[in-house]
Amino acid sequence: MKTYNITLLKGDGIGPEIVDQAVKVLNTAANKFGFAVHYTEALIGGAAIDATGEPLPQATVDSCLASDSVLLGAVGGYKWDGLTGKQRPEAGLLGIRAALGLFANLRPAKIYGPLKSACPLRPDIIGDSMDIMVVRELTGGIYFGERGRKTVDGVEAAYDTEYYSKPEITRIAKVAFETAMKRGGKLHSIDKANVLESSRLWRETVNEMAASYPQVEVNHLYIDNAAMQLVRDPKQFDVLVTSNIFGDILSDEASQIAGSIGMLASASLGEGSLGLYEPIHGSAPDIAGRNIANPLATILSVAMMLRYSLDELEAADAIEKAVETVLENGLRTADIYTEGTQKIGTDAMGDAVAAAL
Repeated sequence: MKTYNITLLKGDGIGPEIVDQAVKVLNTAANKFGFAVHYTEALIGGAAIDATGEPLPQATVDSCLASDSVLLGAVGGYKWDGLTGKQRPEAGLLGIRAALGLFANLRPAKIYGPLKSACPLRPDIIGDSMDIMVVRELTGGIYFGERGRKTVDGVEAAYDTEYYSKPEITRIAKVAFETAMKRGGKLHSIDKANVLESSRLWRETVNEMAASYPQVEVNHLYIDNAAMQLVRDPKQFDVLVTSNIFGDILSDEASQIAGSIGMLASASLGEGSLGLYEPIHGSAPDIAGRNIANPLATILSVAMMLRYSLDELEAADAIEKAVETVLENGLRTADIYTEGTQKIGTDAMGDAVAAAL
């Protein structure tokens, strides 16, 4: 029996609750499809700060590097809002992505049939379905560029630098083109090439690579237009590829079109099979410990893990189908509840998906 070693980074807020439910479902999948999973827990974010004084201990990095894959809950919370810069919990998240070489973030935004009423857009705008994949560059750009503060003519100022090299753009574009080939064959590259030099290099590089992927239709949009088009006509999109900061914004916008940020999974990938999987929502400290958080995004992140890192495709498909079955049966956590459905808690939702699986 094949055994996979998974590092669990439960993190802060609702992180431990939702990861526990995802583990419950993963264990069910392992039993059903004939593989085993060994778990190692490690610290990140605020929990790591409290225990070790830093948001990303070296022991956590070592554990992740020794694993087949990593499952993350969430980081951050009010408790650590007074910290700054590299001492903040979020520095642990940026740090683990860089330490593992995870430069590509895949964020699917899909409207499930039973949740169409949760979409804030009119039915004629979303049509029968919406299924978008945002491919976000993850280890470059303004989040990792030179930054600082200085005093100029007696006035305090701050700066953050958007920086991309051609190889960084090439490797994320390659992921996007290959993803588009496996989907609808349509790629939108998002930039701000009318203003930013880094975006001009981005667009030039994507156009050069397009020659190697003649099967893929390539379009370019400025970020402001892309944000508008995403709510005006989301059906036009299949795969979007963009920079770190633009991808951060667009994927959150797409999550709201899908009905709830609590439904959206993500995969952070590098050159090899090692990946980090996490829901795109935050730690939600205001509801932590109340058994009302939605674990479905984390459960769907496990499905992405099985597909992209562990090559257990049948198990991945089965988990996604189980989530759809639970929704079709009318079970809802508070964030996706509507009149006429049954409101259940975090634990009960995990149980329901495991049972459907």
